[in-house]
Amino acid sequence: MDDSAEHTASDAVAEDPGFDLLGGAAKPPARQQASGYQVLARKYRPTDFEDLVGQEAMVRTLSNAFETGRIAHAFMLTGVRGVGKTTTARILARALNYEKPGVTGPTIHMDGFGVHCEAIMESRHVDVLEMDAASRTGIDDIREIIESVRYLPVSARYKVYIIDEVHMLSKAAFNGLLKTLEEPPAHVKFVFATTEIRKVPVTVLSRCQRFDLRRLSVDELSSLLARIGKKENVAVEDAALKMIARAADGSARDGLSLLDRAISHSASEGDGRILETQVRDMLGLADRARVFDLFDMLMKGDIAAALGELRAQYDVGADPAVVLSDLAELTHWLTRLKLVEAAADDLAMSETERVRGQEMAAKLPIRVLSRTWAMLLKGLVEVQGSSRPIATAEMVLVRIAYVSEGPGPEELIEQLKNGGALARGSPAPGGGGNGPRAQLRTVSNMGAPEHRHEHQPAMAVAAPEQALKLARFEDVIALLGEKRDIRLKAALEAGVRLVRFEPGRIEIRLLDGAPGSLATELAERLKRWTGDLWVVTLSREEGAPTLREQAQTREEALKTSARADPLVQAALAAFPGAEIVEVRDKLAEIDAPLVLTGADDVPADDDMELDT
Repeated sequence: MDDSAEHTASDAVAEDPGFDLLGGAAKPPARQQASGYQVLARKYRPTDFEDLVGQEAMVRTLSNAFETGRIAHAFMLTGVRGVGKTTTARILARALNYEKPGVTGPTIHMDGFGVHCEAIMESRHVDVLEMDAASRTGIDDIREIIESVRYLPVSARYKVYIIDEVHMLSKAAFNGLLKTLEEPPAHVKFVFATTEIRKVPVTVLSRCQRFDLRRLSVDELSSLLARIGKKENVAVEDAALKMIARAADGSARDGLSLLDRAISHSASEGDGRILETQVRDMLGLADRARVFDLFDMLMKGDIAAALGELRAQYDVGADPAVVLSDLAELTHWLTRLKLVEAAADDLAMSETERVRGQEMAAKLPIRVLSRTWAMLLKGLVEVQGSSRPIATAEMVLVRIAYVSEGPGPEELIEQLKNGGALARGSPAPGGGGNGPRAQLRTVSNMGAPEHRHEHQPAMAVAAPEQALKLARFEDVIALLGEKRDIRLKAALEAGVRLVRFEPGRIEIRLLDGAPGSLATELAERLKRWTGDLWVVTLSREEGAPTLREQAQTREEALKTSARADPLVQAALAAFPGAEIVEVRDKLAEIDAPLVLTGADDVPADDDMELDT
């Protein structure tokens, strides 16, 4: 995106009708009169490197290269939309072809317009060819360039090819360009511009000198807009300038377009001065102070006041998605205030906002801010895709306020360990007894009996040297798992009761629904894998429970044992309606995590998780 130029050719012609770019006879400003109104983004387009705002690193590199004669034959300019890629490409073409009495070679120190400058900046010079790769993507378009590079420039020093949005070229077009790009004639220079640098093949990137044009900061963009406002004889409040700069998101072109809108928006009101309230109305933004108020209400858990404030902002034109975006931005800034001392010096914030922000950041722990950030990001996606944005935004705020005052997962665990119950005055997630049902989903090794592993089947896959030592029926099941015979393994676990087992002989009873060929299939596979004859017979005896039934019995025993644990009892009491749905038995993790489900949108924190 293009920044402001202190002086453009059109400005010079308008100010002095007798001005002649080549020092000859005076000429009237016919082009400017014919063109009518010119938008600010074009009127103040930079014309030399000194006019570029925020690109000092690139200017310094190019300056050294030009002064030492180390000028690359191809340049790659990348950055977000509106930071000045195309304008920089034209300025670079102008510097390469700058011609004036006393100037004999390329230079970035351009004192006024030279012979070719005006035509280059207006994209009408015969030797500076601009191509939009978004509309001309094929190999035929590149073939035209390849054929034309052989010819010398008509009047300029170099023939310069500017290809905008170069990432849009087809694979064949890139391949066709490679050889010419690597060894172009001495009179040819290439300048590429792209917003998607990752889509450009590395073979092309390696042949170019790359420059990353950075976003403009709010301070830089505000200063630029203030200078242009003075040139346009328009008074703009500082707060309004910062609001426009924030909305432009680092893009000078977007900033100038918004300033154009603001001038038109305020033209019929008062003395023409652009006020913060007018810009806010134009952009559909909420009052910054009201964003702080809304955030404060959410952190206090005052959902009624928060919903009222959101509805009030919506009624005066605020976009629900923008409100959530502002809340997310504030959450991020408050987090930085806690972690980075220099964040308090952010000039984009007023003194009142900085003081209030520091007070809020001091009271809020990082876990609350990070949780709020995650919920706002998720909610923003929901609002943007919803057919009822305001209703969706209200539900997002409900979720945030619902858990804002509740203790974090690590605090719940500590309270339960220390006191056996939630401390007085610490509400359970959801704000008390009317919260949602919670489930105690996972308890590991809490109060399990000491003999809990005695009858556990050997379900783990045997090591290779032990794979053929099948001493138990469970070892046979494990071998099936190792051999990836999942169908037969599942059928034996759920549809077979073991009657007798000894190495080389298995007697089983099939349950209803089990395939009648199970015995034959098992015998065939064991003979193939072990090399020994195995006899598998069917029996009418009752037999032992299936392996799946045994696993279910063990799980119920673990749940019963877990319910007797004082910590689990305290958790169940703290969450009315909770139930144990799974017990994991981890030998190496005696203090494995306690996981609860049922409270809304509380992300994982340390060893406990609260899910919807």
